[in-house]
Amino acid sequence: MKISGVDIRPGNIIEYENGIWKVAKIQHTQPGKGGAYMQVEMKNLMDGRKTNVRFRSADTVEKVRLDTKEFQYLYAEGDMLVFMDQETFEQINLPADLIGDAVEFLEDGMEVTLELHEEKPISVALPEQVEAVITEADAVVKGQTASSSYKPAILENGVRVMVPPHIESGTRIVVDVYERTYVGKAS
Repeated sequence: MKISGVDIRPGNIIEYENGIWKVAKIQHTQPGKGGAYMQVEMKNLMDGRKTNVRFRSADTVEKVRLDTKEFQYLYAEGDMLVFMDQETFEQINLPADLIGDAVEFLEDGMEVTLELHEEKPISVALPEQVEAVITEADAVVKGQTASSSYKPAILENGVRVMVPPHIESGTRIVVDVYERTYVGKAS
């Protein structure tokens, strides 16, 4: 499906210069002279390159529709991750960099969503939020509890997050995987 350069939005998957790109940020600019344009920051889903491109309203790009499929994470094998198709039970190996920084939150048996372009996996999406146990949390300094200050804590997977002062070591919390932020206590 063709779309105008000024209709590009964050999260769109587009075809540009024979590659598949995911739009990260956009900025609509209308200079005093000349026509308006859309400044687009995007990442290549095949090789991870990032680029900034200007699209004018006369430019058109091909919007790509990706198929999604549920897979289950099994285990890591070197720098490759093994996933199993939930329907056919087939296993596939994918490079860990397909997930990015969120790989630290990957757990055995976790259900993930693979985005496929022409049957080829190009990205792996973890659940937005996961539960984790805090293994280490700094003590609260007396007098700091009046303000809404946060303190650093380390999760069982080694990731550092900022948590409210009342959260202690051993507490199970909910964490946003992509923002790496505290959401709340796990129920």
